[in-house]
Amino acid sequence: MEQMTRAPGRPRSFDLAQALHDALLTFWKHGYEGTSVARLQAATGLTAPALYRAFGSKEELFRSAVDRYQEQYGFGLAAGVPFRSAVAAYLRRAAHEFTTEPGLGCLISTGLLASGPDSRVSAEVVRAERKKALADIRSRCQAAVDSGELPESTDIAGLSRAIAAVIQGMSVQARDGATEIDLLGLGESAIRLIPDHACPGIDRE
Repeated sequence: MEQMTRAPGRPRSFDLAQALHDALLTFWKHGYEGTSVARLQAATGLTAPALYRAFGSKEELFRSAVDRYQEQYGFGLAAGVPFRSAVAAYLRRAAHEFTTEPGLGCLISTGLLASGPDSRVSAEVVRAERKKALADIRSRCQAAVDSGELPESTDIAGLSRAIAAVIQGMSVQARDGATEIDLLGLGESAIRLIPDHACPGIDRE
């Protein structure tokens, strides 16, 4: 765990929410291991001691940044709409969000894929978020089977992992320079993985 040097306490005189947002954007741009304490200082305008007093450590700051990311930028499959429409909207939003500032790709998908032993806790943070996202997709797939939108023979585990993999792949490709149109095309093809008689594509409006 990367600790920030402690200094004698003094009254906090900065906007904690803004500092967290600035740190979030830095982690989003550079990934966990690419974000040094020096980069966090430059982004937030705070000294290392001030960061320590506010957040404790780099890993604790990353955990808080992930929570803020999910609150502000996270999204999932909508309930109460046809399954295909929900998946199409999910992929369409991903294509837009992943290629639009303030950050490229998805912090949860690509913010920390590989890490050293000192980053174990942070790796677990994003791994847990990915597992939760997969569970939510699987639950939505199961509901679609239960309602008759998907055939009873649907491989729910396989389909849910396929959808999750598409989202994660879109994030990686966005980081590599794919455009929104590129990712919409990927989503268009991915929709065809959904078993049914009819499979409308993604509306690109």
